[in-house]
Amino acid sequence: MALNISETPSRPLVALTGATGFIGQYLLRELPKRGYRLRVLLRRPSDVPLDCASAVVGDLARPQNMAAALADVDSVIHSAGLAHAMSGRPEDDYRIFNTEATIGLAQAARRAGVRRFVFLSSIRAQCGPTSDHVLSEDMEPRPTDAYGRSKLAAEQGLGDVGLDWTALRPVLVYGPGVKGNMAQLIALARSPYPLPLASLKGQRSILSLDNLVEAVATVLGTPVPLRRPFIVADPDPLTIGDMLAAMREGLRRRPALLPFPGMLLETALRVAGRPEDYQRLAGSLVAHPAALQKLGWSPAVTTRDALAQLMRGG
Repeated sequence: MALNISETPSRPLVALTGATGFIGQYLLRELPKRGYRLRVLLRRPSDVPLDCASAVVGDLARPQNMAAALADVDSVIHSAGLAHAMSGRPEDDYRIFNTEATIGLAQAARRAGVRRFVFLSSIRAQCGPTSDHVLSEDMEPRPTDAYGRSKLAAEQGLGDVGLDWTALRPVLVYGPGVKGNMAQLIALARSPYPLPLASLKGQRSILSLDNLVEAVATVLGTPVPLRRPFIVADPDPLTIGDMLAAMREGLRRRPALLPFPGMLLETALRVAGRPEDYQRLAGSLVAHPAALQKLGWSPAVTTRDALAQLMRGG
């Protein structure tokens, strides 16, 4: 079951799930630079990355027999699961893969003597797609869909397992290879046309992959017990116009953003059969990472610089 590659035991060994995903691939690349060895936990042998210390193949939905996979592991980073983009899946699927599999893996980690379990949760465990107030971990979570409910249930289940754990609640993450809404925004920025989005005042918190890696490294290295969730977001929220301007600056172009009444834009999108796009563009979702900053997290890059660099392909 194990695909063994030689491991040097002088550095902390971290078990990583989801190593083939958007975030997992970046963690796999960047955490060794910070002194960690990574053992990836995979479902298929064909998925084994070339740059991992070792790999173990198994079914994370049935993690009862994970003793070999977690032997000598200091911490677990669990980033695998059903993504929010997989809308339309039955709620039971989210419960099985995002909640039950997470708790089962944490129980196996406790039995193996793992020091800390780091769960990649989501801001959707705390709120819906928009919020009319600045979010903090002190507020009562109010997820609005099956994905968010499954992430929150997993967090709550971790509290009953009996090991040190933390859940990171990232906002929308961007970086090389990003898909979904951010990919659509990148396509808009690359278009040669002026964009009628200067009048949108809603602000959004987003999160650079580099800043997420720093957050993971911070919670891995914290010596005191955590046992709580942390919001992860770039500190400075931006409007959609600010984001597009930063992207076009990365392309060495002028912003070319035009004012356009929000009501007319909403009507145009509704006529086009895309009413949900207006809420994504105009709504606010600002999340404050103050608790993580108090823990010692310091963002590696500013949002504007990271967006510009993303457009330059670096």
